[in-house]
Amino acid sequence: MRVDYSPQSLDPGSFYRLLTAVVVPRPIAWVSTLTADGETANLAPHSFFTVACTDPPIVQFTSVGRKDSLRNVEETGEFVVNFAPEPLFAQINATATDFPGDEGEFDAVGVAREPSLRVKPPRVAASPVALECTLHSTLRLGNSTVVFGRVVHAAVSEDVLVNGCPDIGLLRPLARLGGNEWSTVGKVSEAARIPYREWTAD
Repeated sequence: MRVDYSPQSLDPGSFYRLLTAVVVPRPIAWVSTLTADGETANLAPHSFFTVACTDPPIVQFTSVGRKDSLRNVEETGEFVVNFAPEPLFAQINATATDFPGDEGEFDAVGVAREPSLRVKPPRVAASPVALECTLHSTLRLGNSTVVFGRVVHAAVSEDVLVNGCPDIGLLRPLARLGGNEWSTVGKVSEAARIPYREWTAD
């Protein structure tokens, strides 16, 4: 037996909690931006995040409501997606605090920064991967805005590379689950795709 939930009969908050409990695990875009005057560097985790296109390389994150990250991206056209690894869990969670727009999370939380190569917003120095992005477009959907960013540069720490490729065991990514739950990578399985010619072979 199943329990039925209708978006039309539930308040938005209740259905939001249902969606975020079942669309799991969700990777985290730890987004760094600059205010238009260049004075404040903001940093915030966004758990609605994925790849939108591979050629050209475009990633996307969603701002639920109008948060500082969205305002800064719209005004400057640039942002950095910093990889969210398990060792930085406390700092990542702390940067989700609703600081005022003129109080940067880098300084408030004590996150070390480093210069980016192709864009003005700084990178998180301790993050193993940084995707420097320029704004491609935004899409407004109800109470949310999807931000599409073209990746113009990727910086990867050599400490997480194995044979030239990022290794999941060294990256140690964090992910969001439902409510206040977070997760890390557990057992990793490998399985190659089955070519159709093999699928149909006797």
